[in-house]
Amino acid sequence: MITKEWPPHIYGGAGVHVSNLVSALSMSPEISTEVHCFGPKRSDALNYELMGELAKVNPALQALLIDSEMSAQLSRVDIAHSHTWYANFAGFLASKIFNIPHVVTAHSLEPLRPWKAEQLGGGYQISSWVEKLAFENANAIIAVSEGMKRDVLSAYPNIDASRVHVILNGINTMKFAPNVDIAPVEKYGINGPFALFVGRITRQKGLAHLLRAWRQVSPQYSLVLAAGSPDEPAIGAEVESLIDELSDERGNIIWIKDMLPHEELTALLTHAQAFLCPSIYEPLGIVNLEAMACETAVVASKVGGIPEVVVDGVTGLLIDYVDNRELFESNFAAAINQVMSDTSLANELGKAGRVRAVADFGWDKVATTTINLYRSLI
Repeated sequence: MITKEWPPHIYGGAGVHVSNLVSALSMSPEISTEVHCFGPKRSDALNYELMGELAKVNPALQALLIDSEMSAQLSRVDIAHSHTWYANFAGFLASKIFNIPHVVTAHSLEPLRPWKAEQLGGGYQISSWVEKLAFENANAIIAVSEGMKRDVLSAYPNIDASRVHVILNGINTMKFAPNVDIAPVEKYGINGPFALFVGRITRQKGLAHLLRAWRQVSPQYSLVLAAGSPDEPAIGAEVESLIDELSDERGNIIWIKDMLPHEELTALLTHAQAFLCPSIYEPLGIVNLEAMACETAVVASKVGGIPEVVVDGVTGLLIDYVDNRELFESNFAAAINQVMSDTSLANELGKAGRVRAVADFGWDKVATTTINLYRSLI
């Protein structure tokens, strides 16, 4: 398993996915999994880290250097399985050098994230090249949703559709479950009914849309933002400015910049009347599954794989993402007001979400399907 993220350094959905997938695979006697990851030394993975002047070069070039070192250590494995463009190059090299199958999981696509150029600068051209090279040469591509499969085939038309396999993301419904502990709510000074956003500060997550939409939400409700790690200075400054303006106008905005401990996260999810996901691009959206597993109603944009998780009118409300920014934000605000003003509706959506998460998104199913795919390639 080749990944940039591995505990304790996880900051996005791909890292959550890899951690849970490896844990689920470890339950099978058929497979032995070895993790190769970026960053400092761990006891449960082989780590790769640049030091000195090399640690200061463009992040995309750093990834290529680390991937080259990683690939040289994969001579003993039967399958290389890489996650995100950061690690894809290692899998590509290993497949060519050692003649082993390379599996890529498509968590997102560089052509659909042009704003990454703000974060990576010229490195965005490198990340796009790496992803295209890896995808077009992979023995199999795992798409985390049907929407992602469509995006893969659209972005890379040279790929044979038979090599793209849909295996939906999973959720640990024992780890993510209703948590009625009120202490975290009190700790952060949250009063009255509140809606919750959890995610990195990146254009993909649509946080700026949410902050502008919130001006149209009834002032009796609080907005809790568990948001940090801005991708680049511009989006960080924009979000901070919008939060400051809202706080001055309304005084019911709680911004939690540090990553929440797990128990605090599940408690806030459980006590929130609505979980908000205004993403403009989302291959699947594990955060929505986490909220559903905690019996929380979801209000989300209807993009990517989100409709495969959130059933409109059953486990949450979905809002079409349109080019008209003001219309999207107005519609999103209306959906928030609908859920926040109707406790019975919120409870009904939340309970249905928990049922769906348990029934359809267990990691045991993900692991079994993944092992079957591995077996077909050897």
